[in-house]
Amino acid sequence: MKKISILWVDDEIELLKPHILFLEGKGYTLTTAQSGQEALEEVTEHTFDVVFLDENMPGLSGLETLSELKQKDPLLPVVMITKSEEEYIMDEAIGSKIADYLIKPVNPNQILLSLKKNLENSRLVSERTTANYQQEFRKIAMDLSMVNSHEAWAELYKKLIYWELQLEAIEDNSMFEILESQKLEANNQFSKYVEKNYRDWFEEEEGPIVSHTLFKKLVRPELGDTPTLLVVIDNLRYDQWWAIEDVVTNFYRKQKEIPYYSILPTATQYARNALFSGLTPLEMEKRHPDWWKNDTDEGGKNLFEAEFLGAQLKRLRLDLKWEYHKISSLKQGKQLVQNFKTQRDNDLTVVVYNFVDMLSHAKTEMEVIKELAGNDKAYRSLTLSWFKNSPLLEIIQQAQALGMKLIITTDHGTINVKQPSKVIGDRDTSLNLRYKTGKSLTYNEKEVLAARQPENIHLPRINVSSSYIFAKNDLFFAYPNNYNHYVSYYRNTYQHGGISLEEMIVPFVVLEGK
Repeated sequence: MKKISILWVDDEIELLKPHILFLEGKGYTLTTAQSGQEALEEVTEHTFDVVFLDENMPGLSGLETLSELKQKDPLLPVVMITKSEEEYIMDEAIGSKIADYLIKPVNPNQILLSLKKNLENSRLVSERTTANYQQEFRKIAMDLSMVNSHEAWAELYKKLIYWELQLEAIEDNSMFEILESQKLEANNQFSKYVEKNYRDWFEEEEGPIVSHTLFKKLVRPELGDTPTLLVVIDNLRYDQWWAIEDVVTNFYRKQKEIPYYSILPTATQYARNALFSGLTPLEMEKRHPDWWKNDTDEGGKNLFEAEFLGAQLKRLRLDLKWEYHKISSLKQGKQLVQNFKTQRDNDLTVVVYNFVDMLSHAKTEMEVIKELAGNDKAYRSLTLSWFKNSPLLEIIQQAQALGMKLIITTDHGTINVKQPSKVIGDRDTSLNLRYKTGKSLTYNEKEVLAARQPENIHLPRINVSSSYIFAKNDLFFAYPNNYNHYVSYYRNTYQHGGISLEEMIVPFVVLEGK
């Protein structure tokens, strides 16, 4: 392995001989310079992995030398060493993107720690993360054999996401492949759990918080003296929330994070309408036939969310001043940003933001998005990049300035589908790739959860003999006609509507302004 090369710049370099001998004994290569000018000449002629730079030197000062070094090589790590504890020197050095800041007198172990932190950090973190996951792997495997409650499944899913983010940061492909196999097994077991228990979830005291109980159980208790902004980001998976969380918490402090479950189908017309109405799809069809549309009905399926919410607020006897906004374009987002101050007098402002849903559809239809979001890591990265530059972030910043409480949630998640599952249906069968509803459906029974009596899971029927099927794990439905083209087109795209941890277990987060 190549030795790490250090340039140490100090006008009293002879006093540092013990430190230099210590580092050489640890296998580092040392070059010394006694002035800023000498240091610049060395950097011009040779390549160094790190520079230790004395702040107080005659001629070019440490800060002046630092500026020159950064112009020559912006990525060169520089550790500033100084006797001074004056704040302005720290500010100047940190503002110039130093790697570390040490106060004299420094001992050899401080120097060694700084080197390891800046030059060997990736290797040490990688080794420790790999070792920790190897230990955790056995525990997760044991948990998978025993987990049998909705709370335990939510915790296990969050643990898998945590390790996914840890392992992708160190880019250890071998460990990542092991984790992927664990996620696959987890989804297999989760599908069996849902198949066995989903019907019981509608007994309100037994099941988890689900789409149609979310507002009553989690949102309503947060409504009070403080104006509240409720943001529903369509299709926001748990890992995508964690990807944008650090940006949100620049302005807000997290108070609660509660996983809840999307109902089946994990699709917008079912889950989001249920969220705003506080009703199951079957109840929506019966109580509000003018607002509810089945899969085969003409027209948009989520056109009456505001009306559904108004009816729920009335049913809950909540006398609030509220407004509802749906954002489906950049123009709409910018318009709300411009007018957001008018929301300060509302008790509740609801914003539905559709970007992540559009992103998942664009990945299916546009080659460039397929390249940019080829896997979950890239999908998270694209979500973060959008959020940092979106009107939604400006809306959140304005809400913080206006003293509003913030709630962020979603209707359901998505899963990257990998394997086709053949299905046959008539021309009135619904088009979604992760669930189907219609009559005379033919399918592989091992690969789906079938609901032959939809009313048992509170779903409406399109006709007397229609049923529902939901794809498990990362499967997607494909018709035998033109099968190979269909499979090639939809494989490795993000879909929703079926049964998976990614689609069903989603975040509900309450935050207060900093």
